Amino acid sequence: MPEMQGSDRLAAGADKPRAADDKKQRPSRAKAQEGTPAPAEAKAQQPKKTEAAPPPSPAEGKEKGAKPAAKAPSDVKGKGKGGKAAPEVVTAPPPPPRLRDSYRQTVVPAMVKEFGYKNAMEVPRLDKIVLHIGMGEALTNPKAMESATRDLTTIVGQRPVATLAKKSVANFHVRKGQAIGLMATIRGNRMYDFLDRLVNVALPRIRDFHGVPRDAFDGRGNYSLGLREQVMFPEIDYNTIDRVRGMQVNVCTTAKTDNEGRRLLELMGMPFVKLGEAKADKDGKRPAKHAPAPAAAPAEAGEGKGAS
Repeated sequence: MPEMQGSDRLAAGADKPRAADDKKQRPSRAKAQEGTPAPAEAKAQQPKKTEAAPPPSPAEGKEKGAKPAAKAPSDVKGKGKGGKAAPEVVTAPPPPPRLRDSYRQTVVPAMVKEFGYKNAMEVPRLDKIVLHIGMGEALTNPKAMESATRDLTTIVGQRPVATLAKKSVANFHVRKGQAIGLMATIRGNRMYDFLDRLVNVALPRIRDFHGVPRDAFDGRGNYSLGLREQVMFPEIDYNTIDRVRGMQVNVCTTAKTDNEGRRLLELMGMPFVKLGEAKADKDGKRPAKHAPAPAAAPAEAGEGKGAS
């Protein structure tokens, strides 16, 4: 045999261990191929997911006599200590406004008899009450708006809305869109409750009060009343306000004339100034009543006759 060179010997030696490695790896690959199933068989061997059955309908449950499913502990409401059901608190509805009942029972029959209405629906009634506070000070004091909003909310029972300037006025340093007032419109039960408190509680608390003016109507049965201070309402605590503010109260009715509107408010308790008394002047003071002139002394007998 021809002698092999060194490079050939190394190549022959390198081939032998590779052949041995192939022999060792072949059986392992065959075993792996035998143990792994085909892709189609693998899919078939996977466990199928069981679909959840839909809940039975109420009709099916009644027919089969099945009992309704028990509620989870989180669904049970009103559970007290020890798992006992707490008693349900039943809140009674608020009583109806007494001024509305008085209007239906007393005012309507009286006005039908006085004005000769053919139908009770023709009798004038209250439509709404609008309260307004001018807040010119809000331009220099931003906190004034918050304080006035809190006071008006306490008096009325609902949050007022801010009224905005419609145009800019340079002399008053007012720009268009600035908040310069507050307004609240009340209807329904709140309207009757507010008028009841105004007539029977707030107005009598005014010092030297002699009545409200009778001629503050607009010609269509709507009445306007100005209040000088908000502390006249018992809901306002004098120690919590920043300053005394007045407000404008407009009582809107469905009356067609001022006489009907005046009579409606008078029957509902509005304390108008009596016709025989003097009216208040611009300062709110009443002029002093003039004392009646002393009666002349009776003439003595024989006076004025000539001597005999």
